[in-house]
Amino acid sequence: MQKAILFSIIFMVLSVPAPALCSADKDPGSWSGNVNLFLGEKFLDKDNWEPVDQQFEMGILMDVDFKHRWIPFSIALDLMYSRDEEDIGTLDLGVGTFYTSVESRVMELDLGIRKIWECPRHIRPFIGGGMAIINGEIKADSIGVSVSDDETAFGMWADIGVYVTLADRFNLGIDARWSKAEVDLFGREAKVGGWHVGALAGLHW
Repeated sequence: MQKAILFSIIFMVLSVPAPALCSADKDPGSWSGNVNLFLGEKFLDKDNWEPVDQQFEMGILMDVDFKHRWIPFSIALDLMYSRDEEDIGTLDLGVGTFYTSVESRVMELDLGIRKIWECPRHIRPFIGGGMAIINGEIKADSIGVSVSDDETAFGMWADIGVYVTLADRFNLGIDARWSKAEVDLFGREAKVGGWHVGALAGLHW
């Protein structure tokens, strides 16, 4: 039910003509696009990932805009990578205290569409969504013994944000994103999606 509501909202927003919210492109027959670097934080489900549930995240967001009147949105291809590492627990063997190092990594490839509106003063709000391919991995090291497990799953994503284009070339902005997928790690179901919040910087053409 939540999936249907989410994608119904995205579909309705994507269907709104650009002039209804912001001005249309000056040249609807031209090609344009955006390549942005993303730096931020990803918040995983605490029940599955604590204490490594808050991961530093970086990524590349690429929008290729086919600027023709019959296609009012961009093709989105986003690659995100997040990681966190913590030392947990102690083990006293009489010769010293040993810690268990736990590392979590998530790689996410998001494919879909993104609606970008052209507003006055080069302000461009956007919303998008589509299919997510997410790989989750968790690794633990203790006393020279290392164990790890990873799996890839299909899911979904959606994002909303805004950026400002300076001198018709340079983008600065923010992006809030949500993704969902589930994998099996060490025999337990784990959610590898989550909330992503961060800043964007890149190029527009």
